Amino acid sequence: MGMERLGIVTEAVRARLLAAIAAEPPSVIRDGMAYACEGGKGLRGFLVVESARLFDLDGAEQAGAAVEALHAYSLVHDDLPAMDDDDLRRGRPTVHVKWDDAVAVLVGDALQTLAFGLLADPGASPDAAVRADLVLSLARASGAGGMVLGQAQDIAAETAAAPLSLGEIITLQRNKTGALIRWSAEAGARLAGADPAPLSAYAAALGLAFQIADDILDVTGDPEKAGKRLQKDAEAGKATFVGLLGLDGAKARATSLAEEACDALAPFGDRAETLRDVARFVISRER
Repeated sequence: MGMERLGIVTEAVRARLLAAIAAEPPSVIRDGMAYACEGGKGLRGFLVVESARLFDLDGAEQAGAAVEALHAYSLVHDDLPAMDDDDLRRGRPTVHVKWDDAVAVLVGDALQTLAFGLLADPGASPDAAVRADLVLSLARASGAGGMVLGQAQDIAAETAAAPLSLGEIITLQRNKTGALIRWSAEAGARLAGADPAPLSAYAAALGLAFQIADDILDVTGDPEKAGKRLQKDAEAGKATFVGLLGLDGAKARATSLAEEACDALAPFGDRAETLRDVARFVISRER
């Protein structure tokens, strides 16, 4: 794919986000917010900006920064001992390890409120109705009917009497991972006041392909890490796409979903080629 474009957009979105964080009063919370937003693929912010380009809209970096702040908050909280209990994130100590649990909770809280502040600010859109729609739709995507629900379903699955079925794990991942990806891809249409349906269909397939690709990488990546991850999942009775479909079956499903995502962009013709490249990249990436 056009990796140069991905890098340019990701850095522009991150710069907007870090500038918003830098405008906060100096504190350990501000430091933790900036720390949590460094690195990462920046896929969600990229989808916001690229979907806006389909409608010839510039200046979507602020909305992209908002969803990246929301995503960062979710990772900070997910890493806590009470949740996934992870010590490393993007090759560095997680926020609660670098500071402590209380700081991590507050950093996540601050990133979440920053996300909605960025969307409510006129810099996101000059149209107040559009800003209200962005805020409402992100609240729905990230709350008890979306991302938070998915995390709760994931936690519950660890103590369930039996591993999740394929349908149940698809539902879980569409909430936990897919809801924010879907919001990001739809954002361009929302900014333009256009029908988000084609982008919603694209994102639904993309989000699931993204998660299946992650499960594949857990098995085919670093052998030592893969072994530890598989052992941890087995001990928790956790079902994965690779475990349910087999490695070849999971790869085939991811490829099929990527093709489905590309097909959903037909109404946009060649203008959506970069977004098609994203779908192909998601299932071919090596990390």
